[in-house]
Amino acid sequence: MFMAAGAGGADDGVYLRIRDWKTGEIMAESPASVGGELFFGWIHSLERIPWNEHYHIDENLGLVLDAITFPAFGAGIPENKGRVVYIKNGLIHMEGIGQRFDELDWLNSDTATRDIKLDGVLITNGALLPHHERLRLTVERDR
Repeated sequence: MFMAAGAGGADDGVYLRIRDWKTGEIMAESPASVGGELFFGWIHSLERIPWNEHYHIDENLGLVLDAITFPAFGAGIPENKGRVVYIKNGLIHMEGIGQRFDELDWLNSDTATRDIKLDGVLITNGALLPHHERLRLTVERDR
């Protein structure tokens, strides 16, 4: 298991955890806090372009998708997600999304899953997680 040190100003007993979807085994974790910023970067499977997702942790420990950035449009990429859309430094920015998730589930790839960061601190990446395994990312409070 990978434990990130010093990721932001953690609330006591609150953790971002990545678990094996089937067994529940913790693969990575880091102290977290309400308002913390999660970056989830991956490579689009068809277009082969980097896709960046920016979330914040809400008061109920959910993940709110604030923005996505990517370099080009293609298959399955929305043309108008969010309230603000612009191009800067070669990336398309879609901001003001506000979509809430209780968890993020994905099939990990050691090459497609890029960096997962909390408050700018690397938590893990696809190469450090089990390849072709379904994973779940949550923010939870220890009881």
